[in-house]
Amino acid sequence: MNNILVIIRGGGDLATGVAIRLFRAGFSVMILEVDHPTVIRLPVSFARAVYEGKTIVEGVEAVLISSWEEVANIIKLQKVPVLIDPEGSCIKKLSPTVLVDAILAKRNLGTKINQAPLVIGLGPGFTAGEDVDAVVETKRGHNMGRIYYQGQAAVDTGVPGEVGGESKRRLLRAPAEGKIVPLHKIGDLVTAGEVIAEVGGVPLKAEISGVLRGLIYPQSWVTKGMKAGDIDPRGVREYCFTVSDKARSLGGAVLEAMCTYLNKK
Repeated sequence: MNNILVIIRGGGDLATGVAIRLFRAGFSVMILEVDHPTVIRLPVSFARAVYEGKTIVEGVEAVLISSWEEVANIIKLQKVPVLIDPEGSCIKKLSPTVLVDAILAKRNLGTKINQAPLVIGLGPGFTAGEDVDAVVETKRGHNMGRIYYQGQAAVDTGVPGEVGGESKRRLLRAPAEGKIVPLHKIGDLVTAGEVIAEVGGVPLKAEISGVLRGLIYPQSWVTKGMKAGDIDPRGVREYCFTVSDKARSLGGAVLEAMCTYLNKK
């Protein structure tokens, strides 16, 4: 299976959960990212390698590379290469067996069904049988992780999934435009009303108490209303540094779709 290359577009926490599951199953995996990822859950996102050169999530190391030609060498070292390539220009050159769009932009940003023998899209914005071969449901609930070979995933409602009884209030949104200056670290216990960060001198306050599970990379430029962090009301610090239940579920769905395809072949 290590001769089967899987390219994943996106390196956020959900994409990373998928990557780790496939990596542990024996597949060769690489990540494509943008030059300034706006991921929230940095400790469990391979996108962090874009800022710091490398990162380790649950024992799996991801390394930033400068060219697609470095991919094979990094994979031989049992690591996950991360390449800044938002357009996916390296896909044709590397000829992956599987392409997974895990950008989770709620719309298709350019992934095409003919880019690999098997193309999988995560969440809304894709149509199975048209722009991808399969779509994985990302909405929390009964159908999360379900694979569609025809049609689409549930439409995005704009309402974040409920965690610990909280939905909208658990998200931290930028109060203004500017660079974000954190006053807390991921994993800190915070209380409602506490200032978590400042954006252009404007305080960003927590609406609920819990553990700070996610916060955008320090000094990142944000716009007003942009998602900049996440508080977990369950208050379990360990959850900040391990792959989430949702990410593991989506990883299992992608693995199932791949095995289904390979068995047919």
